Amino acid sequence: MANLEDAARFLRGADKILILSHRSPDGDTLGCASALSRALIALGKSVMFRCADPVPPKFTYLFEGIEYGEFEPEHIVTVDVADKTLLGSLEPYGDKTDFAIDHHASCRPFAKETWVEGTAGAACELIARLIPALGAEITPKIADCLYTGISTDTGCFRYPNASANTYRIAADLLEHGANAAEINRLMFDTKSRAAVALLKRLYGDMEFHCDGKCAVFCLTNDVIAETGEDDLDGVSAMVRQVEGVLLGFTLREREGNVWKVSMRATDPADASVVCAKFGGGGHKGAAGCSLTGELEN
Repeated sequence: MANLEDAARFLRGADKILILSHRSPDGDTLGCASALSRALIALGKSVMFRCADPVPPKFTYLFEGIEYGEFEPEHIVTVDVADKTLLGSLEPYGDKTDFAIDHHASCRPFAKETWVEGTAGAACELIARLIPALGAEITPKIADCLYTGISTDTGCFRYPNASANTYRIAADLLEHGANAAEINRLMFDTKSRAAVALLKRLYGDMEFHCDGKCAVFCLTNDVIAETGEDDLDGVSAMVRQVEGVLLGFTLREREGNVWKVSMRATDPADASVVCAKFGGGGHKGAAGCSLTGELEN
């Protein structure tokens, strides 16, 4: 298993680098990609970025001003990708990946080299340490990217994965110019009218099982059509917020009777153990998997 020094050595010697994020991108994978892109470009590297799904509008600010190149990549790096299947339509790149940087203890290595730290609250914590090791500066824009990834993956530091080191790294990013107050407002205190309509559906249609310890919400294509894809972020966490619920999850409809499961857990429940039984994985407090079949089943 590789480490920080290995990642820095590899990237210092690489050029024409393609950075890949996981499908259904969140703040952590996009924060990693945008921050690492900015640092590598500042070092004179040619960089490309790709993701199987579009960047949600709320995260587009992460990539403002980045000048990507157009070239045949010589090196491929993935960020916050625990399994090559999470690359979605870009999965063929999985077997060609040179270096994978991740923070999921359930990571299934697929790259030539893999740097995983399962105790990190977000993959952006690793990138925050990697950029200085590369000899690059953490600019205010890079600090914004990294803070976004850390804050979103820790639920604004409310989840158990936010360690003392997470807070130290976040504090350092603020000292480097991260606009934490504005990022927190955008990520956690701003909702579209469509999102509010979704919340009404959520609280009306949520189902409870196992004596109230498990809560389920089904995001069918009909509901998604009403709200839009960009207003679904954070729904799983809301399902878990009900008093007495230890496991809260959403079933999100995809094509071909495929359902994406996003699960959140409260101690002593472990979301990663449950999702692993269905071929998925993640963290104790947050994990996911996919199921195929009719919704009733």
